[in-house]
Amino acid sequence: MLVSAEETFPKEARTFEPNPPDIPDCLRRALRAFLARRGDGLTVIAGYPWFLDWGRDTLIVCRGLLASGQAEEASLILRTFAALEDCGTLPNMLGADHTGDRDTSDAPLWLAVACEEATAYLGSEFFQAEAGDRTVLEVLTSLGEHLRVGARNGVRMEPTSGLLWSPAHFTWMDTRYPMGTPREGYPVEIQALWIRLLRLLDRLCAPNDGEPWSATAARAEASLDAFWLEDRGWFADVLLAAPGVVPREAVPADHLRPNQLLLVSLGLVTGERAQRAVAACARHLLVPGGLRSLAPLPVSVPLPIPAPWGGLLNDPVLPYQGQYVGDEDTHRKPAYHNGTAWVWQLPLLCEALDLAWNGEPSARTTARAWLGSIAPLLASGCLGQLPEILDGDAPHTPRGCDAQAWSVSEALRVWLLLN
Repeated sequence: MLVSAEETFPKEARTFEPNPPDIPDCLRRALRAFLARRGDGLTVIAGYPWFLDWGRDTLIVCRGLLASGQAEEASLILRTFAALEDCGTLPNMLGADHTGDRDTSDAPLWLAVACEEATAYLGSEFFQAEAGDRTVLEVLTSLGEHLRVGARNGVRMEPTSGLLWSPAHFTWMDTRYPMGTPREGYPVEIQALWIRLLRLLDRLCAPNDGEPWSATAARAEASLDAFWLEDRGWFADVLLAAPGVVPREAVPADHLRPNQLLLVSLGLVTGERAQRAVAACARHLLVPGGLRSLAPLPVSVPLPIPAPWGGLLNDPVLPYQGQYVGDEDTHRKPAYHNGTAWVWQLPLLCEALDLAWNGEPSARTTARAWLGSIAPLLASGCLGQLPEILDGDAPHTPRGCDAQAWSVSEALRVWLLLN
Protein backbone atom coordinates (compact mmCIF):
# COMPACT_ATOMS: atom_id res chain seq x y z
CA MET A 1 0.00 0.00 0.00
CA LEU A 2 1.36 3.40 -0.98
CA VAL A 3 1.85 5.90 1.85
CA SER A 4 2.87 9.53 1.86
CA ALA A 5 6.45 10.56 2.54
CA GLU A 6 5.17 12.63 5.45
CA GLU A 7 3.84 9.46 7.08
CA THR A 8 7.03 7.51 6.35
CA PHE A 9 9.64 10.03 7.48
CA PRO A 10 9.25 12.08 10.69
CA LYS A 11 9.13 15.85 10.58
CA GLU A 12 12.57 16.24 12.13
CA ALA A 13 14.05 14.43 9.11
CA ARG A 14 12.75 17.21 6.89
CA THR A 15 13.91 20.26 8.84
CA PHE A 16 17.70 20.21 8.49
CA GLU A 17 18.82 23.70 7.53
CA PRO A 18 22.30 23.68 6.00
CA ASN A 19 24.52 26.64 6.78
CA PRO A 20 27.11 26.28 4.01
CA PRO A 21 28.81 28.51 1.61
CA ASP A 22 26.53 28.47 -1.43
CA ILE A 23 26.44 24.71 -2.03
CA PRO A 24 26.01 24.52 -5.83
CA ASP A 25 28.66 27.18 -6.50
CA CYS A 26 31.04 25.47 -4.10
CA LEU A 27 30.43 22.09 -5.78
CA ARG A 28 30.95 23.57 -9.26
CA ARG A 29 34.34 24.95 -8.22
CA ALA A 30 35.23 21.65 -6.55
CA LEU A 31 34.35 19.63 -9.64
CA ARG A 32 36.69 21.55 -11.92
CA ALA A 33 39.66 20.41 -9.83
CA PHE A 34 39.25 16.83 -11.08
CA LEU A 35 39.39 17.45 -14.84
CA ALA A 36 42.66 16.47 -16.49
CA ARG A 37 44.02 16.11 -20.02
CA ARG A 38 44.72 12.67 -21.43
CA GLY A 39 46.42 13.09 -24.78
CA ASP A 40 44.01 14.96 -27.02
CA GLY A 41 41.10 13.95 -24.80
CA LEU A 42 39.89 14.67 -21.30
CA THR A 43 39.54 12.52 -18.22
CA VAL A 44 38.74 12.75 -14.52
CA ILE A 45 41.05 12.19 -11.56
CA ALA A 46 38.95 10.00 -9.26
CA GLY A 47 40.28 11.37 -5.98
CA TYR A 48 43.10 13.20 -4.26
CA PRO A 49 45.66 12.20 -3.14
CA TRP A 50 45.41 8.48 -3.92
CA PHE A 51 43.73 7.85 -7.29
CA LEU A 52 44.24 8.48 -10.99
CA ASP A 53 41.44 7.97 -13.55
CA TRP A 54 39.03 5.06 -13.20
CA GLY A 55 36.48 4.08 -15.81
CA ARG A 56 33.31 3.92 -13.74
CA ASP A 57 34.20 6.97 -11.63
CA THR A 58 34.90 9.07 -14.70
CA LEU A 59 31.67 8.11 -16.44
CA ILE A 60 29.55 8.70 -13.35
CA VAL A 61 31.18 12.12 -12.98
CA CYS A 62 30.08 12.95 -16.52
CA ARG A 63 26.49 13.02 -15.29
CA GLY A 64 27.35 15.85 -12.92
CA LEU A 65 29.33 17.68 -15.59
CA LEU A 66 26.33 17.55 -17.91
CA ALA A 67 23.86 18.72 -15.28
CA SER A 68 26.09 21.63 -14.29
CA GLY A 69 26.51 23.04 -17.77
CA GLN A 70 29.84 21.46 -18.72
CA ALA A 71 28.46 19.49 -21.64
CA GLU A 72 31.43 20.00 -23.97
CA GLU A 73 33.81 18.68 -21.35
CA ALA A 74 31.55 15.68 -20.74
CA SER A 75 31.29 15.06 -24.49
CA LEU A 76 35.06 14.94 -24.85
CA ILE A 77 35.39 12.52 -21.93
CA LEU A 78 32.64 10.25 -23.21
CA ARG A 79 34.13 10.10 -26.69
CA THR A 80 37.59 9.46 -25.20
CA PHE A 81 36.29 6.43 -23.32
CA ALA A 82 33.94 5.23 -26.05
CA ALA A 83 36.90 4.95 -28.40
CA LEU A 84 38.43 2.46 -25.95
CA GLU A 85 35.50 -0.01 -26.16
CA ASP A 86 36.65 -3.47 -27.21
CA CYS A 87 34.40 -6.54 -27.48
CA GLY A 88 31.97 -5.27 -24.85
CA THR A 89 34.60 -4.01 -22.41
CA LEU A 90 35.97 -0.68 -21.22
CA PRO A 91 39.04 -0.03 -19.08
CA ASN A 92 38.53 -0.38 -15.36
CA MET A 93 41.34 2.11 -14.89
CA LEU A 94 43.76 3.89 -17.15
CA GLY A 95 47.50 3.65 -16.69
CA ALA A 96 49.96 6.14 -18.08
CA ASP A 97 50.41 4.10 -21.25
CA HIS A 98 47.96 1.17 -21.12
CA THR A 99 44.26 0.33 -20.97
CA GLY A 100 44.58 -3.38 -20.35
CA ASP A 101 42.71 -3.64 -17.03
CA ARG A 102 39.13 -4.37 -18.13
CA ASP A 103 37.87 -6.22 -15.07
CA THR A 104 34.66 -4.22 -14.75
CA SER A 105 31.03 -5.02 -15.47
CA ASP A 106 29.66 -1.56 -14.70
CA ALA A 107 31.93 0.91 -16.51
CA PRO A 108 30.56 0.05 -20.00
CA LEU A 109 27.00 0.41 -18.72
CA TRP A 110 27.71 3.77 -17.09
CA LEU A 111 29.01 4.93 -20.47
CA ALA A 112 25.58 4.22 -21.94
CA VAL A 113 23.73 6.08 -19.17
CA ALA A 114 25.98 9.12 -19.51
CA CYS A 115 25.70 9.13 -23.32
CA GLU A 116 21.92 8.94 -23.07
CA GLU A 117 21.87 11.91 -20.69
CA ALA A 118 24.30 13.83 -22.90
CA THR A 119 21.70 14.11 -25.64
CA ALA A 120 19.58 16.37 -23.43
CA TYR A 121 22.39 18.93 -23.65
CA LEU A 122 24.08 18.11 -26.96
CA GLY A 123 21.15 16.87 -29.03
CA SER A 124 20.53 13.45 -30.54
CA GLU A 125 23.32 14.08 -33.05
CA PHE A 126 25.73 13.22 -30.23
CA PHE A 127 25.09 9.55 -31.03
CA GLN A 128 26.68 10.19 -34.45
CA ALA A 129 29.74 11.92 -32.95
CA GLU A 130 33.11 10.34 -33.65
CA ALA A 131 34.64 8.08 -31.01
CA GLY A 132 37.86 6.93 -32.57
CA ASP A 133 37.00 5.26 -35.87
CA ARG A 134 33.33 4.66 -34.93
CA THR A 135 30.33 6.67 -33.90
CA VAL A 136 29.03 6.72 -30.33
CA LEU A 137 25.99 4.73 -31.47
CA GLU A 138 28.21 2.07 -33.03
CA VAL A 139 30.11 1.77 -29.76
CA LEU A 140 26.91 1.38 -27.73
CA THR A 141 25.59 -1.19 -30.20
CA SER A 142 28.84 -3.13 -29.85
CA LEU A 143 28.39 -3.11 -26.08
CA GLY A 144 24.90 -4.52 -26.33
CA GLU A 145 25.78 -7.17 -28.89
CA HIS A 146 28.87 -8.41 -27.08
CA LEU A 147 27.24 -8.46 -23.65
CA ARG A 148 24.35 -10.55 -24.97
CA VAL A 149 26.69 -13.26 -26.26
CA GLY A 150 29.50 -12.71 -23.76
CA ALA A 151 32.11 -9.98 -23.49
CA ARG A 152 35.74 -10.98 -23.57
CA ASN A 153 36.16 -10.29 -19.83
CA GLY A 154 33.51 -12.89 -18.90
CA VAL A 155 30.49 -10.63 -18.38
CA ARG A 156 27.54 -12.11 -20.27
CA MET A 157 23.78 -12.24 -20.46
CA GLU A 158 22.03 -15.36 -19.21
CA PRO A 159 19.64 -16.09 -22.11
CA THR A 160 16.57 -17.41 -20.30
CA SER A 161 16.29 -14.46 -17.90
CA GLY A 162 17.93 -11.66 -19.87
CA LEU A 163 19.96 -10.77 -16.75
CA LEU A 164 23.66 -9.99 -16.86
CA TRP A 165 26.10 -12.27 -15.05
CA SER A 166 29.23 -10.70 -13.57
CA PRO A 167 32.47 -12.30 -12.35
CA ALA A 168 33.60 -11.61 -8.81
CA HIS A 169 35.01 -8.16 -8.01
CA PHE A 170 33.83 -6.55 -11.26
CA THR A 171 31.42 -4.04 -9.71
CA TRP A 172 32.30 -0.82 -7.87
CA MET A 173 32.47 -2.97 -4.72
CA ASP A 174 35.64 -4.54 -6.06
CA THR A 175 37.86 -4.93 -2.99
CA ARG A 176 40.34 -7.78 -3.34
CA TYR A 177 43.10 -9.33 -1.25
CA PRO A 178 41.16 -10.09 0.88
CA MET A 179 37.95 -10.75 -1.03
CA GLY A 180 35.62 -8.44 0.87
CA THR A 181 32.63 -8.21 -1.48
CA PRO A 182 32.98 -10.65 -4.39
CA ARG A 183 29.31 -10.39 -5.58
CA GLU A 184 29.74 -13.10 -8.24
CA GLY A 185 26.47 -13.68 -10.03
CA TYR A 186 23.77 -11.16 -10.87
CA PRO A 187 24.39 -7.87 -8.97
CA VAL A 188 21.24 -5.78 -8.70
CA GLU A 189 22.63 -2.46 -9.98
CA ILE A 190 24.20 -4.16 -13.01
CA GLN A 191 20.70 -5.22 -14.07
CA ALA A 192 19.38 -1.66 -13.74
CA LEU A 193 22.19 -0.31 -15.89
CA TRP A 194 21.86 -3.16 -18.40
CA ILE A 195 18.14 -2.63 -18.91
CA ARG A 196 18.73 1.07 -19.46
CA LEU A 197 21.21 0.22 -22.23
CA LEU A 198 18.74 -2.19 -23.83
CA ARG A 199 15.95 0.39 -23.72
CA LEU A 200 18.25 2.98 -25.26
CA LEU A 201 19.30 0.73 -28.13
CA ASP A 202 15.65 -0.03 -28.81
CA ARG A 203 14.70 3.66 -28.92
CA LEU A 204 17.59 4.40 -31.26
CA CYS A 205 16.57 1.54 -33.57
CA ALA A 206 20.11 0.23 -33.28
CA PRO A 207 20.87 -2.79 -35.46
CA ASN A 208 20.68 -6.07 -33.58
CA ASP A 209 22.20 -9.49 -33.98
CA GLY A 210 18.94 -11.45 -33.94
CA GLU A 211 16.55 -10.64 -31.10
CA PRO A 212 15.00 -7.16 -30.92
CA TRP A 213 16.43 -5.06 -28.13
CA SER A 214 12.92 -4.50 -26.77
CA ALA A 215 12.38 -8.24 -26.31
CA THR A 216 15.63 -8.64 -24.35
CA ALA A 217 14.75 -5.63 -22.20
CA ALA A 218 11.27 -6.97 -21.45
CA ARG A 219 12.65 -10.35 -20.41
CA ALA A 220 15.26 -8.75 -18.12
CA GLU A 221 12.68 -6.43 -16.56
CA ALA A 222 10.38 -9.34 -15.79
CA SER A 223 13.30 -11.15 -14.14
CA LEU A 224 13.79 -8.34 -11.61
CA ASP A 225 11.10 -10.02 -9.49
CA ALA A 226 13.76 -12.55 -8.46
CA PHE A 227 15.50 -9.82 -6.43
CA TRP A 228 12.51 -8.73 -4.34
CA LEU A 229 12.53 -9.98 -0.73
CA GLU A 230 8.97 -9.51 0.46
CA ASP A 231 9.69 -10.48 4.06
CA ARG A 232 12.54 -7.99 4.25
CA GLY A 233 11.01 -5.17 2.26
CA TRP A 234 14.01 -4.57 0.02
CA PHE A 235 15.80 -6.00 -3.01
CA ALA A 236 18.52 -8.63 -2.78
CA ASP A 237 21.89 -7.07 -3.46
CA VAL A 238 22.96 -9.93 -5.71
CA LEU A 239 21.74 -13.31 -6.89
CA LEU A 240 24.81 -15.32 -5.97
CA ALA A 241 25.71 -17.71 -8.79
CA ALA A 242 28.78 -19.41 -10.16
CA PRO A 243 29.37 -19.31 -13.93
CA GLY A 244 26.58 -21.05 -15.82
CA VAL A 245 24.08 -20.99 -12.95
CA VAL A 246 20.77 -19.45 -14.02
CA PRO A 247 19.04 -16.85 -11.80
CA ARG A 248 16.23 -19.19 -10.72
CA GLU A 249 18.87 -21.47 -9.15
CA ALA A 250 20.90 -18.60 -7.64
CA VAL A 251 20.91 -17.59 -3.96
CA PRO A 252 19.42 -14.13 -3.25
CA ALA A 253 21.76 -12.38 -0.82
CA ASP A 254 19.62 -10.64 1.80
CA HIS A 255 22.17 -8.17 3.13
CA LEU A 256 20.88 -4.61 2.76
CA ARG A 257 23.08 -2.45 0.53
CA PRO A 258 22.47 0.83 -1.34
CA ASN A 259 23.02 -0.63 -4.83
CA GLN A 260 19.30 -1.40 -5.19
CA LEU A 261 18.55 2.34 -5.24
CA LEU A 262 19.60 2.43 -8.89
CA LEU A 263 16.48 0.43 -9.70
CA VAL A 264 14.49 3.44 -8.49
CA SER A 265 16.72 6.30 -9.60
CA LEU A 266 16.99 4.88 -13.13
CA GLY A 267 13.22 4.48 -13.37
CA LEU A 268 12.86 0.70 -13.36
CA VAL A 269 10.93 0.24 -10.11
CA THR A 270 8.08 2.44 -8.89
CA GLY A 271 5.17 2.22 -6.48
CA GLU A 272 5.12 0.31 -3.21
CA ARG A 273 8.32 -1.67 -3.77
CA ALA A 274 10.25 1.50 -4.57
CA GLN A 275 8.95 3.19 -1.44
CA ARG A 276 9.67 0.24 0.83
CA ALA A 277 13.20 -0.16 -0.53
CA VAL A 278 13.97 3.54 -0.15
CA ALA A 279 12.56 3.58 3.38
CA ALA A 280 14.68 0.55 4.35
CA CYS A 281 17.83 2.16 3.00
CA ALA A 282 17.06 5.40 4.82
CA ARG A 283 16.37 3.58 8.08
CA HIS A 284 19.49 1.43 8.13
CA LEU A 285 22.08 3.06 5.84
CA LEU A 286 21.69 6.85 6.11
CA VAL A 287 24.26 8.81 8.11
CA PRO A 288 25.01 12.55 7.94
CA GLY A 289 26.83 13.12 4.66
CA GLY A 290 26.82 9.56 3.36
CA LEU A 291 25.21 6.15 3.01
CA ARG A 292 26.50 2.99 4.63
CA SER A 293 27.60 0.32 2.20
CA LEU A 294 26.05 -2.39 4.39
CA ALA A 295 23.36 -2.26 7.05
CA PRO A 296 24.23 -3.12 10.67
CA LEU A 297 21.88 -6.11 10.60
CA PRO A 298 22.33 -9.89 10.81
CA VAL A 299 22.10 -11.74 7.50
CA SER A 300 20.80 -15.20 6.68
CA VAL A 301 23.15 -15.66 3.71
CA PRO A 302 26.63 -15.57 5.26
CA LEU A 303 29.17 -13.05 4.02
CA PRO A 304 32.56 -14.51 5.02
CA ILE A 305 35.82 -12.67 4.39
CA PRO A 306 38.61 -15.26 4.33
CA ALA A 307 42.03 -14.34 5.67
CA PRO A 308 44.92 -15.17 3.29
CA TRP A 309 46.53 -17.32 5.98
CA GLY A 310 43.32 -19.18 6.85
CA GLY A 311 40.36 -18.41 9.05
CA LEU A 312 38.07 -15.41 8.75
CA LEU A 313 38.43 -11.66 9.13
CA ASN A 314 34.79 -11.11 10.11
CA ASP A 315 31.63 -12.61 11.54
CA PRO A 316 29.84 -13.93 8.42
CA VAL A 317 26.33 -13.50 9.87
CA LEU A 318 27.07 -10.09 11.44
CA PRO A 319 29.27 -8.72 8.65
CA TYR A 320 28.80 -4.98 9.30
CA GLN A 321 32.05 -3.14 10.11
CA GLY A 322 31.52 0.48 11.06
CA GLN A 323 35.04 1.89 11.26
CA TYR A 324 37.55 2.24 8.44
CA VAL A 325 40.69 2.11 10.59
CA GLY A 326 43.68 -0.08 11.29
CA ASP A 327 45.74 -2.38 9.10
CA GLU A 328 44.76 -2.18 5.43
CA ASP A 329 44.44 -5.88 4.63
CA THR A 330 42.89 -7.09 7.88
CA HIS A 331 40.70 -4.14 8.88
CA ARG A 332 40.27 -1.35 6.33
CA LYS A 333 39.69 -3.46 3.20
CA PRO A 334 37.15 -5.72 4.93
CA ALA A 335 35.28 -2.61 6.13
CA TYR A 336 35.52 -0.67 2.85
CA HIS A 337 32.23 -1.96 1.39
CA ASN A 338 30.82 -3.61 4.49
CA GLY A 339 29.68 -0.69 6.60
CA THR A 340 31.86 2.24 5.57
CA ALA A 341 29.63 5.11 4.40
CA TRP A 342 30.12 6.54 0.92
CA VAL A 343 29.42 10.18 0.17
CA TRP A 344 28.59 9.57 -3.52
CA GLN A 345 25.74 7.26 -2.55
CA LEU A 346 23.88 9.85 -0.44
CA PRO A 347 22.63 11.79 -3.50
CA LEU A 348 21.42 8.51 -4.97
CA LEU A 349 19.17 7.98 -1.95
CA CYS A 350 17.87 11.55 -2.19
CA GLU A 351 17.06 11.13 -5.89
CA ALA A 352 15.38 7.77 -5.28
CA LEU A 353 13.29 9.23 -2.45
CA ASP A 354 12.04 12.03 -4.69
CA LEU A 355 11.17 9.60 -7.49
CA ALA A 356 9.57 6.95 -5.26
CA TRP A 357 7.09 9.55 -4.01
CA ASN A 358 6.71 11.27 -7.39
CA GLY A 359 8.05 14.62 -6.22
CA GLU A 360 5.58 14.86 -3.32
CA PRO A 361 6.49 18.12 -1.47
CA SER A 362 7.29 16.41 1.85
CA ALA A 363 9.48 13.84 0.05
CA ARG A 364 11.40 16.52 -1.81
CA THR A 365 11.86 18.55 1.37
CA THR A 366 13.22 15.46 3.08
CA ALA A 367 15.56 14.71 0.18
CA ARG A 368 16.91 18.27 0.23
CA ALA A 369 17.47 18.06 3.97
CA TRP A 370 19.40 14.82 3.70
CA LEU A 371 21.53 16.14 0.87
CA GLY A 372 22.16 19.32 2.85
CA SER A 373 24.03 17.22 5.40
CA ILE A 374 27.09 17.49 3.13
CA ALA A 375 27.48 21.14 4.24
CA PRO A 376 29.70 20.40 7.28
CA LEU A 377 31.94 18.24 5.08
CA LEU A 378 32.44 21.10 2.62
CA ALA A 379 33.42 23.37 5.50
CA SER A 380 35.97 21.02 7.11
CA GLY A 381 38.78 18.71 6.13
CA CYS A 382 39.80 19.55 2.56
CA LEU A 383 37.92 22.86 2.45
CA GLY A 384 35.42 23.17 -0.37
CA GLN A 385 35.66 19.48 -1.24
CA LEU A 386 33.85 16.28 -0.27
CA PRO A 387 35.68 13.19 0.99
CA GLU A 388 35.47 9.68 -0.38
CA ILE A 389 34.10 7.86 2.66
CA LEU A 390 33.02 8.20 6.28
CA ASP A 391 32.94 5.78 9.17
CA GLY A 392 29.61 4.01 9.31
CA ASP A 393 29.66 4.44 13.10
CA ALA A 394 29.26 7.79 14.83
CA PRO A 395 30.84 10.33 14.77
CA HIS A 396 31.18 9.34 11.07
CA THR A 397 34.76 10.52 10.70
CA PRO A 398 35.84 11.28 7.10
CA ARG A 399 38.28 8.69 5.71
CA GLY A 400 39.95 7.73 2.45
CA CYS A 401 40.56 10.41 -0.17
CA ASP A 402 40.19 13.94 1.14
CA ALA A 403 38.60 15.03 -2.16
CA GLN A 404 36.62 12.59 -4.30
CA ALA A 405 35.25 13.37 -7.77
CA TRP A 406 32.03 11.36 -7.74
CA SER A 407 31.16 12.58 -4.25
CA VAL A 408 31.20 16.11 -5.64
CA SER A 409 29.61 15.40 -9.02
CA GLU A 410 26.69 13.36 -7.71
CA ALA A 411 25.98 15.87 -4.95
CA LEU A 412 25.91 18.65 -7.54
CA ARG A 413 23.77 16.71 -10.03
CA VAL A 414 21.10 15.81 -7.50
CA TRP A 415 21.21 19.22 -5.79
CA LEU A 416 20.35 20.83 -9.13
CA LEU A 417 17.66 18.21 -9.71
CA LEU A 418 15.93 18.86 -6.38
CA ASN A 419 16.18 22.66 -6.39
